Amino acid sequence: MAGLYFEEFSVGQKFNTVGRTVSEGDIFNFAGLTGDFNQIHTDAAFAATTQFGQRIAHGLLGLSLATGLIMRTGLLEGTVLAFREITEWKFVKPFYIGDTIYAELTVTETKALPRIGGGALISSIAVKNQNDDICQRGSLNLLVLSKPK
Repeated sequence: MAGLYFEEFSVGQKFNTVGRTVSEGDIFNFAGLTGDFNQIHTDAAFAATTQFGQRIAHGLLGLSLATGLIMRTGLLEGTVLAFREITEWKFVKPFYIGDTIYAELTVTETKALPRIGGGALISSIAVKNQNDDICQRGSLNLLVLSKPK
């Protein structure tokens, strides 16, 4: 599926991704990739003694999964030039093993950038769990290609 071009996006458009369940393997793979083996993520006995009562996923794992889910929509397939900026990202609630997360993307601003052959697409992102609780939120600035002439 071909992605949308810059001109096909408009302020107020909303898109939801499919869901993805966070697994224990995801957490350990992310820990291995980043070197972040903090006990809150990797030690069930320790995590049980914390305010969370169980292991939680790394916050940046949630952000990473959300960007992957956004790409899976096909909206940006072949048209995204770059993920330019992530701003005002907030970690509101943790993700637990077994939570199913999805992202809601709402276009908040578009800015044509003819010199790059596209434009900036700014979207608010809400990453939610299976109960529709917002667990993470922020803004994503993407560079997207213009329609060919």
